[in-house]
Amino acid sequence: MNTLQAIVLAIIEGITEFLPVSSTGHMIIASSFFGIAHDDFTKLFTIVIQLGAILSVVILYFKRFFQTFDFYFKLLVAFIPAVVLGLLLSDFIDGLLENPVTVAVSLLIGGIILLKVDEWFNNPNTAETSQEISYLQAFKIGLFQCIAMIPGVSRSGASIVGGMSQKLSRTTAAEFSFFLAVPTMLGATAKKCYDYYKAGFELSHDQVNMLVIGNIVAFVVALLAIKTFIGFLTKNGFKVFGYYRIIAGIILLLIHFFIHPLTII
Repeated sequence: MNTLQAIVLAIIEGITEFLPVSSTGHMIIASSFFGIAHDDFTKLFTIVIQLGAILSVVILYFKRFFQTFDFYFKLLVAFIPAVVLGLLLSDFIDGLLENPVTVAVSLLIGGIILLKVDEWFNNPNTAETSQEISYLQAFKIGLFQCIAMIPGVSRSGASIVGGMSQKLSRTTAAEFSFFLAVPTMLGATAKKCYDYYKAGFELSHDQVNMLVIGNIVAFVVALLAIKTFIGFLTKNGFKVFGYYRIIAGIILLLIHFFIHPLTII
């Protein structure tokens, strides 16, 4: 990976992190097309720069994020399932990160679900704001978030659908998904860095620069993307994202099986 490729991946991350289209899936596919070696540093990079995008939430929702300790405990409850499953399935998840076909199939299935989700959960009647979510609702949303450990599922998409299944509005579910992303990605980044150094790897000067640049670019792009997404979601729902996922999944499968195998080098 070179610096230009790192910037491109960071732009993709910033745009897609809060959309229900899977930022990790898009970075895996982009890496495949660019011929980026999916070595241990690339795996580290694709996780760590998500933290830059996620921290944009803290800036945009500063006043609402820093309110009551009760809200932080709810985030902790929602975060626990990801901690447990992340520790248990770490090696399995790493294997999935090397498979673009997994991403394609997840995009396709997730797209079909997004076409129907507004019909399934169209009667929100609880929690007008993310701070009003109950502990049980938070835990159930955390369980939904774990589905996104499969590349291509979308962490934001899974947790938003989880929130809507708890009778939250699209906007409230999306905002709680954003807040939940902060401890989730902090934990994922810390674990990935620990595993990287535990395996005996060290970062070169160029790799440190790529991580810094990647986080800055992802942060700036995500700042612009969040508000746009919330406004679009409130007015239009999920169908556009569903159609996009279905089309993208079909194209990727056709390319892989009939034109050229998508491989992570």
